[in-house]
Amino acid sequence: MIILLPIMIERVGILVLFAFLLSRVSLFRGMIQKEREYDFQEKMLLMFIFGVFGIISNYTGVAIEKGNIMSHSWQTNLEESTAIANTRIMGVAIGGLLGGPAVGFGVGLIAGLHRFTLGGFTSIACGISTIIAGLLTGLIGRKYRFFQNPPFKTVFICICMELLQMAIILLLAKPFDSAFGLVSVITVPMVIINGFGILVFIYLIQSILSEEEQTKAAQTEVALDIAQSTLPYFRLGLTPESSRHAAQIIIAATSAEAVAITNRTMVLTHIGIGSDHHIPLEKTETELTRHVLASGKIVTAITKKEIHCSHLECPLQAAIVLPLKANQKIVGTLKLYFTNSKNMGIVEYKLAEGLSKLFSMQLELAEAENQQKLLKDAEIKALQAQIHPHFLFNSMNTIAALIRTDRDKARRMVHQLSAFFRSNLQGSKNMYIPLKQELEHVDAFLALEKARFPDKFSLHCSIDSSLHNVLVPPFVLQPLIENTLRHAFSATKKGDIYLTGYRQHDFLVLMVEDNGKGMSEELLLMLGNKTVHSEKGTGTALWNISKRIKELYGRKAIFLLESEPNRGTKITIRLPIREIRQWGNEDVESISSGR
Repeated sequence: MIILLPIMIERVGILVLFAFLLSRVSLFRGMIQKEREYDFQEKMLLMFIFGVFGIISNYTGVAIEKGNIMSHSWQTNLEESTAIANTRIMGVAIGGLLGGPAVGFGVGLIAGLHRFTLGGFTSIACGISTIIAGLLTGLIGRKYRFFQNPPFKTVFICICMELLQMAIILLLAKPFDSAFGLVSVITVPMVIINGFGILVFIYLIQSILSEEEQTKAAQTEVALDIAQSTLPYFRLGLTPESSRHAAQIIIAATSAEAVAITNRTMVLTHIGIGSDHHIPLEKTETELTRHVLASGKIVTAITKKEIHCSHLECPLQAAIVLPLKANQKIVGTLKLYFTNSKNMGIVEYKLAEGLSKLFSMQLELAEAENQQKLLKDAEIKALQAQIHPHFLFNSMNTIAALIRTDRDKARRMVHQLSAFFRSNLQGSKNMYIPLKQELEHVDAFLALEKARFPDKFSLHCSIDSSLHNVLVPPFVLQPLIENTLRHAFSATKKGDIYLTGYRQHDFLVLMVEDNGKGMSEELLLMLGNKTVHSEKGTGTALWNISKRIKELYGRKAIFLLESEPNRGTKITIRLPIREIRQWGNEDVESISSGR
């Protein structure tokens, strides 16, 4: 018995080494970390792994005959009077506890049948006991997560399985005297060694889980630090400026060698390697980005070819591209680039995945705050429009002058001024108004402007009367006309304004076009997307209209700004058609009041 103990320790060392190597395999580590039940393929893989474990235990067993150690070598065909002492139960018990009844039975069957083929007078008893041990540990493992509990409970289960095997040997092995002699020699060494082996295996598994928890904790800490640092910027929305600041924070806190952020149409920022040809405010050209925008799924590239960069000498060789979402819509992408695909491991992938979720949450909060701000801004702008001091004073002065020279015209101006402010008041209370009402607002405004500047502009209106009942947001046309008069024309040259409206399938298309000064491409990229700082204006009207229709109609709405210097500007708005006759009176009242 004492002589057998060091030999068994040597044998269990082989299996412990095998277990250690197994614990380094990412596939096995991933299976250990699963919290759900294993699928069929995973169960088959566990059967194979621990079945091989059992077979190795059989081959490395120690041959025993009449209480004497016969052979230390690799065991193949045993004499009829010979048995073996081994660590087979250890692998069978772990397989059952880890994978459940099906895996335990499968591992026990593999190891048990193999033990039967080796021969010896205990072959039948050992084969049967191995199958029973696998099934029992599997049933225990269904409700008992052994690697999440104190290891000594599992060691106790393994010892019980070993004692059960000894009992079955005594019951089935013949002759009984040989069986009793064998059990008296091998019981204590096998109980000690199998218990020790399974204890080591449990600690290996628990170390895997501990490493995973530590990695997750470190990733979470980094992700939260990045999220906290980027929050002030992403709360401003997905803009070139906010994206640039966020990308600088991300590249400093991660192993990525370049970071890019895009919206649905263009690259907002690119920080790091490759910034010489990955230019912000250019269109998103890579197929990788387009695929993520279309699918909403994370995509990785491990070769330069998969990145699809058109620059032949681009040093970027690998990338993780993640979707950025807000209100269940994909609004852009976050891209982490690497010069070597080996630098892009599972840690970087998980961190990027966490950042994508956190940034999406931040953008969603920014959208909610922005929408609330837009509603407040719309109310404030409406109130300002009701009592616009300069417009009111200028109109009143013009009326005062006309009273002396043309009383009828002065009277008409008073009516137009009244109609203008009445329209402002109604628009400030409603979320939607008929297009006819918005056109009346435009007519009242232009009549007042025409009285003040009779030779400054001409309006050419072409809108089918059948569209007058279509519901549109208030202040969607008048601010555009006012913008045109204020910025498009010089003081000496008379300009033309073209207001066009038509039906395009189920959409209303409205266009405001002029033949004025136009604007630069740089200014054109910004207007309608954000406010700008300028002596001539801030672009608030265009930005407000663009944001309002996007909030009301989502992707179905289009706000398109086109312009060329010295050739004029064209603004196109496309909205889904909603007509008054499509709604009952109660529904129209609800829409108008914003309920």
